[in-house]
Amino acid sequence: MLGWVALAPTSNRPVYEGVGETSIYIHDEGRGKRIGTRLMKELIYISEREGYWTLQAGIMPENVESIRIHENAGFREVGRREKVGKLNGAWRDVLLYERRSKIVGIE
Repeated sequence: MLGWVALAPTSNRPVYEGVGETSIYIHDEGRGKRIGTRLMKELIYISEREGYWTLQAGIMPENVESIRIHENAGFREVGRREKVGKLNGAWRDVLLYERRSKIVGIE
């Protein structure tokens, strides 16, 4: 397997219906082959078909490949959460990215 992408509801509370969290992983052998771009495009298509209108992702700042994939898919950085992720025993900041569906208007 060269990569995978996942989508999960952000909450089971009705007020957050249609908001999902994305996760993506690309194996070293799959990098540079646009696998992440294709996976994210398919995830967005399926998410909109299933009624998701906002997708969000938490990405550590040094993960430039994931940031690039998300930004190329229409995500934008909306914030930074300080020291909420732990990697190799160290607390890390996490950038919050989101994407709003183009087929669902937000008033």
